Amino acid sequence: MPRPKKYKEEEVLHKAMNVFWLYGYEGASMQLLEKEMGINKFSIYASFGSKDGLFLKSMKCYEQLLGKFIRQLQSDASLGKQAIKRYFYDFVELAKEGNFGKGCLIANTVNELGKLNNEQVKEEVLCFIRQVRGAFKQALAAEYEDMEEVNRKANYLLVSIFGLSAATKLFDKEQLYDYIEQVFMNV
Repeated sequence: MPRPKKYKEEEVLHKAMNVFWLYGYEGASMQLLEKEMGINKFSIYASFGSKDGLFLKSMKCYEQLLGKFIRQLQSDASLGKQAIKRYFYDFVELAKEGNFGKGCLIANTVNELGKLNNEQVKEEVLCFIRQVRGAFKQALAAEYEDMEEVNRKANYLLVSIFGLSAATKLFDKEQLYDYIEQVFMNV
């Protein structure tokens, strides 16, 4: 008979997400994960199967965190560019929580994709990127009739949010807000 868990899986998963978010997949050693999650390696493997399994669940946890911003963007799509701009500002608030810039777990993972040999992780990243791009296109369609223009602007904004993600690690909010305003002068 298996021993009952002495931890809440959702809580340790959230802690793991933060470790991966700050240190990346490669930088998140099992020892660091054990320490931050407050459980041993055996429990990690028993609950998540492997470091890859834990990472995938952590990405899902992060996507749920950002999901509320994406849903807000989709519900405000009729506001066009203003809805997307709000998403950018909300993202900065999330990434700068505690005044420390973490960037974006998805963007950080993209930087490690060459090192990761996990097709599931790659597909999860691409799926999330398609979801964000789709939300951008939905909002842009409220302002532009030309779908080629909508696609170009959605691509521009997608690359811009990735740049913003990297910038949150170093720059202060005032600099990031200036960047957002400049981005939207070109949309």
